[in-house]
Amino acid sequence: MAPQQHLDSLSAVDASFLLQEGDATHMHIGALATFEGPPPSYEAFIAHIRSRLHLVPRYRQKIAELPLGVGRPVWVDDPNFNLEYHVRNSALPTPGGEEELRRLTSRIFSQRLDRTKPLWEMWLVQGLEDNRFALITKTHHCLVDGIAGLDLMTTLFDTGPVPREAGDDDGWLPRPEPSQADLLASGVKGLVETGLEIAGGLAGAVTRPQATLGKLRERLEGIGEVAWAGLNPPPPTPLTTEIGPHRRFEVVRERLTDLKEIKNVFGGTVNDVVLAVVAGALAKFMLSRGIRTEGLELRACVPVSVRPGDDHTSGGNQLTQILCPLPVYIDDPLARLENVKETMGGLKDSKQAMGATTIASMEDFAPPTILAQASRLHFASRMYTLLVTNIPGPQIPLYVLGRELQEVVPVAFLGGNRSLAIAIMSYNGGVYIGLIGDYDALPDLDIIAAGLSESIAELLLLARLEGGRRLEAEVTQGPRPRAPR
Repeated sequence: MAPQQHLDSLSAVDASFLLQEGDATHMHIGALATFEGPPPSYEAFIAHIRSRLHLVPRYRQKIAELPLGVGRPVWVDDPNFNLEYHVRNSALPTPGGEEELRRLTSRIFSQRLDRTKPLWEMWLVQGLEDNRFALITKTHHCLVDGIAGLDLMTTLFDTGPVPREAGDDDGWLPRPEPSQADLLASGVKGLVETGLEIAGGLAGAVTRPQATLGKLRERLEGIGEVAWAGLNPPPPTPLTTEIGPHRRFEVVRERLTDLKEIKNVFGGTVNDVVLAVVAGALAKFMLSRGIRTEGLELRACVPVSVRPGDDHTSGGNQLTQILCPLPVYIDDPLARLENVKETMGGLKDSKQAMGATTIASMEDFAPPTILAQASRLHFASRMYTLLVTNIPGPQIPLYVLGRELQEVVPVAFLGGNRSLAIAIMSYNGGVYIGLIGDYDALPDLDIIAAGLSESIAELLLLARLEGGRRLEAEVTQGPRPRAPR
């Protein structure tokens, strides 16, 4: 990863995550990870983190605002960095089961991170039943890319029970906190660099006018598609309502082979199956609330990484989003999946993602006051109903201090007036779904969780029936004759 420097400016996207935060909107993400075996001692765990902290230097830096609004906030070393503040030791009350762990996770994610310190926390949780322990991580979204970025959690893992050597510590010493004059100079420098970048782009446009016009046409079409989505909002539902600061948390556990079996029989992608399953679960939820689903189409905001495939060095978030319809009005599970497949195929061929990326890149040249307004577009309640993010994880077992990771459940955030966000992650053959909901708006969050499992079971049954029919047809008709050579 590229060196993360003192006085680095936040990207426009990362700055927007800061600007969106409020009393009820917490812009942190994280995970609940459970491990087999007795927990390590707090001292051993702290030592393990300290030995790898140099791999993610941003985790020892905090946010500094620039005077007079001359630029986006910058990262500065925290001269008072204290690892023991960020890593907490906790224990569940008896019996230390699923319910107690979910309640603790809910409470942790109901509290905002302290802006005067590096924006992350980690909780070592003891007292779980069945000889297990847990880690709960909470990191501000501006600190790490939830899809492709390197974070502290990933640096702690090993691919075998014997911890690997993490390299030499960098002997970190914090640089002094910058004065107001230093921050002002950094902001002016950033404005100059932005001006040079714009000038370079204009020079390229002059020397390559045809290529520039072609790209401009595509980007304008993409912005138009994003604008059209905003002008045609999904209808109001209990999922788009004013929220408070408190959260509920539910977990769904499934098997990756089941989702792949559905995909292999009916076509499309695993992500198509996921979106169809979410639509099915939300349809069941609406009906449980007495809401008619005829003609009701919701919309999911799905983050997409735009980090180039060969980019393994740059930090910060490189994300855009696409808006995916969720056809809750379709009763038949297979017809619902076919609708999602067709719609997603069209979105992949559209320029919506490019349009969203263009809007984000335009923010790179915006003063902070304009950026604050532009960033709110990403959270406008009329654009989408809920966030759905699907993260592919490693399909091999991982370890921390010799203890095997059993499950890892991602936790998303609630942006704007939305009472639900769903995050999905695959790991070592399992699929783990974390549902974060507003405490007051969704007292029946467990109904949505149950609906996800029911929707997967419905599609899996249909896939196996169809697979059996195809096999029977092959047996009856016999093998197809080979073409002559």
